[in-house]
Order: sequence, then structure tokens, then C-alpha cells
Amino acid sequence: MVGAFMEELELLLKQVYGTSLDPNLSQDIIQKIEQSKAGFPRYQAWSEQDVILITYGDSVLSNELMPIQSLHQFLREYLSGLVSSVHILPFFPFSSDDGFSVIDYYQVNYSLGDWTDVAKLNQDFELMFDLVMNHCSRQSLWFNDFVNGSGEGQDYFVESDPTLDYSAVTRPRTSPLIVDVYTRQGLKHVWATFSDDQIDLNFANPKVLLAFVDIFLFYLKHGARFIRLDAVAFVWKILGTNCIHLPQTHAIVKLLRWVMEQLDPNMVLITETNVPHQENISYFGEGDEAHMVYQFALPPLLLHALNRGNGHYLTAWARDLVALPKGCNYFNFVASHDGIGVRAVEQIIPKHEIADLAESVHNFGGFVSMKSNGDGTQNPYELNISLFDALQGTRTGSDQWQVERFLCSQKLLLSLQGIPGIYIHSLTATENDQSLVEQTGRTRSINRHRWDRQDFEKLLAQEHSSQALVFQRYRDLLALRKTIAAFHPEAAQRVYDCGDALFVLQRGDAPRTADDGAKRNGLLAVFNLTKYPQQVEHYAQLPQAYQAECEDLLSDEKVILAEYKLKPYQVLWLVPD
Repeated sequence: MVGAFMEELELLLKQVYGTSLDPNLSQDIIQKIEQSKAGFPRYQAWSEQDVILITYGDSVLSNELMPIQSLHQFLREYLSGLVSSVHILPFFPFSSDDGFSVIDYYQVNYSLGDWTDVAKLNQDFELMFDLVMNHCSRQSLWFNDFVNGSGEGQDYFVESDPTLDYSAVTRPRTSPLIVDVYTRQGLKHVWATFSDDQIDLNFANPKVLLAFVDIFLFYLKHGARFIRLDAVAFVWKILGTNCIHLPQTHAIVKLLRWVMEQLDPNMVLITETNVPHQENISYFGEGDEAHMVYQFALPPLLLHALNRGNGHYLTAWARDLVALPKGCNYFNFVASHDGIGVRAVEQIIPKHEIADLAESVHNFGGFVSMKSNGDGTQNPYELNISLFDALQGTRTGSDQWQVERFLCSQKLLLSLQGIPGIYIHSLTATENDQSLVEQTGRTRSINRHRWDRQDFEKLLAQEHSSQALVFQRYRDLLALRKTIAAFHPEAAQRVYDCGDALFVLQRGDAPRTADDGAKRNGLLAVFNLTKYPQQVEHYAQLPQAYQAECEDLLSDEKVILAEYKLKPYQVLWLVPD
């Protein structure tokens, strides 16, 4: 068996290192896998029961409890049985970027808790961890080794000549790509794709890859069923190319999936690549790279549709989604700790409409982050705003439909093929945190509020607060969704064009008998994207089962689509009656 492993592994490693492959590398990786096999939990295959909550370790704070303990207590009380997994955003010691500039990959940030707290959370929820691969903190021991010219990390970083031409390199930020470092050997220059505190690691050095295989296995051993590869698209550099999505990068993703599947085929590798849609889904490979990719086109498309009351681009994009390779799926999200990236829709939504959306974000108290192009120009990269506040109105301004518009966005998230990832601040209807932006000087902080649990529960007790209007209704939605087999991640999806005011989605197969309908193996979801009542256009194209009388699972109403008018932002989850 080890011989077969070795052969498979060496083929993968040759895709990364070619003929220069160190023959000892595959043996070292096999040894690490064998040492890690004992004591792993066995996971179930994904299903409609899977819903992932995205949160920082300190998103909910309580007196006398460490933040991870407080978060655990809050989730156990309010979301037990409603979400299956928790993505704790980087909870390691860090120096910047709210955790994504990692100092020590093996430790829990002492201000959040310790590995015991993580293990206790894992008793009630499955977990997702971040593997921040492209870079580490300049305060890390590895970078300290580089500065001193000795130790494990002395050759872990990408040195560069600042006089060379880097104009072809894809840039996600406006900060300088090459930064100066004063070392014991004199002045050196290193790559820093994201910031001068986040120094890029050199995966052309096999020791770096081996170090990250070790970290990867450590996270799996400590309860991570899901591993999110942060900013993985940039990990391989070849000057003269765009240094993104290079073949060696895809080979590394493939390698990590192979390592994971030696331990449990129901563990899940997720790539986080905020790039145009076709580039993003390239990380499925041929069904042998990521199990899931972040659905980056969804947040801006959905926000654009609700901002304009027009789902033309959302419908066209969703209808064109390609069939997924076996064993692969989408990680759907509409809000996260980052802003709403617009790179994924650069080839879908016209530039002037993206500019209009950015203007609405400014009007609703948000910010727009920019990226540098090779020609010296800049384009919008990310909209920084709480999703709840981004949906306080449309391009014509604020109105009274904020809660219904927001819940419409969440029901759409819960309906799509894949596994939904819900940001905690969507559940809690969190508004823009301008004071945190002033405190940190970072626009992304606007959507990274830290709730005091007592303050949140006081708002929850106020009948007309945003939290009271959203939180319990959201919990009811999650409870209902778990009962609907049509929301299995692998259930078929078909999108219909029933007019720009609506988004119409079929999940599962159309029922052929009353019993089929009762099992909820097939469902038609209809979304009114506008603040006006709407009827379904072209309903004759829908399967016969949905043209007859149906039951709306959200309202328990009987509905005949030909005669029905949806209220503003109303959503129907229809099964044949």
C-alpha cells in the first residue's frame, strides 16, 4: 500500500517540481501521513444538514469568559442543531489583517483562548480552519530566521531584484509588491503581495511545502473537517508571468486534496480565490483539486440585483453555471469578514453599473477598496459595508423594506446548489461599525463588529430592533431548510428566466407523484427582487407539477403561480400540494 501511495504522490510532486524533485520529499510526506492516521473522527458525507457559520473567535464577547468560550456558549444556546459547522477565522497569533498575517501556525492566540477551547467547540460543531499559505507575518520566527540568515526559515521567502519589470504580476492591492528588508547580510528585497507585513513564502523551496503539509495535518488532527486555502492563487511566482493560477499552484492544491483523502474522503478542501468566475472554478480541476470553491460571483450579483430590482445578470450567470465534477460543489456565501469583492463579476456586470453599485455603497455608509492595474490605473476591488446596511435601500435611496430585502438575500443563499456559509453578522443583522473603522484605520473593520452578548440580547428583546426582526426568523429558516431533501448539495439545479424582476430556481427533480412532493425531493424557489408586487412571467415553461396548486413551505399558503402575485421581496419555496 505504501508503494502505491508513493507512486501517486511522486506523480503529484513532479507536477510541482518537475525533474528537480527531491526523492526524499515523497517519503517525508508519506511518513507524516502515516503518523497522523490514528485517532481521526469519521465524518458523514455532506447533505442538506450542512450549514457553515463564519465568525471570528471574538465576534461574541461575555464577561469572565475567554472569547472562544463565549462564542461556544452563544452558538450552543442559539444555533445548536441549526448550523452544523463553524468556520473560526484565523485564531492564531498575528500581527495585522485581523489574523491573516500569521506569526505562529501552531498556537491559538492567547487573547482568544487555547486548543482546549477549540476542542470543546468541536464537541458540538464541526470546524473549518484557514491555512494561510501565500504569506506569513514579518514577525514570525521564520522571517526572523531570514533576517538573521540562519535557522529553519532562512530560505523560506521570495527574494527579488527591484529593478526588474513586475508589471505583468496580478495585484490584489495598491501597496508595493517588493519591500525592503534589512538583514544581517545587508539590504534585501522580498515579495509582499498583500502588505509589507505579509511576506510571501517561497514554495519553489520543497521545505516550505513540507512545512505546510505538516501544518495541514496538524489542523486536521485538531478537529478541522474543512480547510480553507486562503489566497492560494498567488503561491507560485515566475517573473514574466501574471503569477496567479500557475500550473504549480493547481498541482499544490491537488496534492493537499490527495493528502486529505488518505485520512477521510469526507473531509473538505476549499479554495478562496477572489477572481473572475471562470478562473475561480478552475480550482475544481478535473474533480481532483478543491472539493469546494468560494462562489465569489454570488455576493456582488445578488447585491446588484436587489439594488436595481433587476435580476437579469444574476439569472444569466446562474443559468450558465457548468455541471460540477463528481465530488465537487460550491461554497455559497453572500457576506463574509471581507467586503463584497467585485473582481468575480468584471466580465458579467458592465463597468458603469458596478460604479453605480459602488456609489450606493458610499451612500449607505460604506467604502470602496481599489486594486492596481499594470498600466497604473485602478479599479474597484471590494465593497466594504455590512450586508444588512448595503440592503437598506436601492439605487434610489433608503426605504422601509430593509428587513424583507435582506431576508430575501438570505433565502436565496439557502436555496442554491452547494453548502451555504452564513456570516455571523448576517444572522445578527449587524450594522456598519464606523467606530471600529476609526479605531483600526481599516475599511474592512466596518463589517467586523464585536458583539457584547448582553447588548445583543437586550436588542433581541426589543420588538422592533433589527436583531429581533431578523434573528428568530433566520433561525426558523434554518430549521425548515434541514427538512427539505431538495437542498442536498448535490441535488440538481435549474434556473428559469421568468422576467427580470424575479429569480426562479428549481432544486431537485420535479415531483411526479404526490408522495414525491411529500418527501420534498423537488422544490421551486421564486424570489421577488423588487419593492413592488410581481407576477411570474412565462410560467408555462415551468414543470407541470409547479403549474398546478402548490404549497409554499415558507408561509403554508396554497399557491397557483398563474394567479399569484408576490409581495415585495417575498420568497416562495413551492412543493406540489
